[in-house]
Amino acid sequence: MAHAEELPVVARGLSKTYRLGFWMNRKVRALEGLDLELHPGEAFGLLGPNGAGKSTTLKILMNLVQPSSGEATLFGKPPRDEGARRSVGFLPENPAPYEYLTGREFVRLCGTLVGLSGHELDGRVKEVLGVVGMERAADLLVRRYSKGMIQRVALAQALIHRPRLLVLDEPTSGLDPVGRRLMRDIILAERQKGTTVLFCTHIIPDVEAVCDRVAVLVGGRAVRRGTTQELLSAAAPHWELAVEGMSAEQVRALAAPSVQVELIAGKAVAKGPDADVQALLRKVVEANGRVARLQPVRFSLEDLFMEALKEARGGTVGSEIE
Repeated sequence: MAHAEELPVVARGLSKTYRLGFWMNRKVRALEGLDLELHPGEAFGLLGPNGAGKSTTLKILMNLVQPSSGEATLFGKPPRDEGARRSVGFLPENPAPYEYLTGREFVRLCGTLVGLSGHELDGRVKEVLGVVGMERAADLLVRRYSKGMIQRVALAQALIHRPRLLVLDEPTSGLDPVGRRLMRDIILAERQKGTTVLFCTHIIPDVEAVCDRVAVLVGGRAVRRGTTQELLSAAAPHWELAVEGMSAEQVRALAAPSVQVELIAGKAVAKGPDADVQALLRKVVEANGRVARLQPVRFSLEDLFMEALKEARGGTVGSEIE
């Protein structure tokens, strides 16, 4: 078990309230009592809808925003500590490199700022541009880059100094499918090197592909947390029943309230908890309906996310600006 000073990220009771309006008299709660612990070498995903508090969390860790209460540390030091930040590579949500530099010049400048020089700097610039697939476009001005190309070159600067902690805010934003796959491969490769990766996104397949653990944020609160396997295995098993020879309305009239019924490709398809679907199956057979399909439904992270979102929005949660 790592000591607190060895943990890449520790957050205790992080809360943030913004003051808005001309007179600064309107308060908007962005975070409320968020606790986080990241272990060395893991990939941790913050999952949530827009305005959930994900970017605010990362900005606090990067010392760009000060919390209203609570505290956070990077490798046992506060985020304002220069030594702690030198161990971190950061990709913001909307990177904006100086547009009159070339991609190579921008990455080289960032390498100089973190203390690289000489042959080491030259080698790392070439290496990270290759990793992100920007070798051919490296000598074009940034102002000629697409959004996806800017995202790639911004990731290159985050990697230039071999960070121990990689913090990524919506890293696949603006990327095409090839770029998204490359980004996921880079995250997995960094994790295999022992780099800790913290990233936030609302793109669920990215989280499923690379994360060891996940926290689902809604309204500034962590409403679910754990390993992907733990979160999905904790869900009650669901089954899917496809019926022919009966309308969706007829099947819905036989089903329990927990079972959802819709018409798909000419069949009435019912989904719900195991016991309720089995009871519906018996009723369908008694009504002379034909069973076309009966199979278990894999509970996905998307299902978990939507369930958590529905529960949280049914309670009292804060809103957030990012």
